[in-house]
Amino acid sequence: MSLTLTDQDKATLRTAAYGAVSLMAAADATGSPHKSATEGSIALSSATGLVGHILAAKSNDIHLYGKTTAALADHVLPALTEAMSLLKQHDPAEADNFRNTVIIAIDAAARTHRGPLSPTLAEMTRKITEALDAA
Repeated sequence: MSLTLTDQDKATLRTAAYGAVSLMAAADATGSPHKSATEGSIALSSATGLVGHILAAKSNDIHLYGKTTAALADHVLPALTEAMSLLKQHDPAEADNFRNTVIIAIDAAARTHRGPLSPTLAEMTRKITEALDAA
């Protein structure tokens, strides 16, 4: 099945995926947020399929704003749900691909944290997963 997405749809997917990595970096107060963001971004750029093409595209449409983690989450968590809903309507396999890609990216971001996962990172992982599964 060939899936045609609008530019706005693609922007939503990119904002959701890279926003999830940004949330993990923001939640990594005791580790290295820069390493978290780098590892998560590498995981996103390694995606395949339609999702991989969308996430790898050079664009200026990723809008991650907010001066606090809460403000960023208010923007990103609904975008994750919207992206999943959009993909489920058009191509359930790509919805699964997107979900798996985001989960791998947040796992990669969390892996930079030494020792057991902090409660903050564990809670952010739960919130991101919950937003993905809400669609």
